[in-house]
Amino acid sequence: MTDYRTWERRTPRQRLLRYLAGLLTIVAAAVSWRLLRINYDYIGTAPTEFMDLINRMYPPNVGYTGQIVSPMIETIHIAILGTTLAVLLSIPVALLGAENTTPNRLSFLLGKFIISASRSVNVIIWALVFVIIFGSGALAGTLAIAVRSIGFCSKLIAESIEEIDPGQVEAVKATGANSIEAAIYGILPQVKPTLIGVSTYRWDINVRASTIIGFVGAGGIGVELNTSINFFAWQQVLTILLAILVIVVFSEVVSAYLRRKAR
Repeated sequence: MTDYRTWERRTPRQRLLRYLAGLLTIVAAAVSWRLLRINYDYIGTAPTEFMDLINRMYPPNVGYTGQIVSPMIETIHIAILGTTLAVLLSIPVALLGAENTTPNRLSFLLGKFIISASRSVNVIIWALVFVIIFGSGALAGTLAIAVRSIGFCSKLIAESIEEIDPGQVEAVKATGANSIEAAIYGILPQVKPTLIGVSTYRWDINVRASTIIGFVGAGGIGVELNTSINFFAWQQVLTILLAILVIVVFSEVVSAYLRRKAR
């Protein structure tokens, strides 16, 4: 008699573990929702409050546009300078954090620590730190954007370095090149597409981040936005939000174009 067996992707034990994991997820979500102590009465009035805010914001204060041109330009400059500084600093950090280029175990741990430390702190916290050190203004914003971006850029560049062809590096060293020359002529050409892609993508992110660090005094359009909100100048707020939208869309288009060219 022919024995027909049904193929199953997972064993009964694996299916049971998946069901238990799903059940635990649902329980954790329910407990978290319960602990939030959401005021459902306030949520019920949210649509009315939202429409009231829209009515106070519309129409935008077009005459205010001229006053936000300079802060918007400053915001773009913060994003560009912060990203440039981050990319320059992330290259040596990535070389330390890549297993095939780090000099020793200690330098590898140092590189990984810098990558993790940079990414673990929000850009607003970095902005607060640099505002305390250097005072309010674009310098604090630029440094906050740069330090926050180092971990992101270094992590992706380090992963790309670990996937390079070691033969090209060995060929460069065989000509008598030192470690720096080997990195420039043997490693950099192989990770160039990643470097360009990561830089443009991070710049796109930093344009958005640069619009909010002004809330803590780190320069840019965020300072004007925070001031307008504090004075309940809602029509000016809408004007600023529309200007930010234009800049974000512009950065998205530019970064997409540069990423296509880098391929």
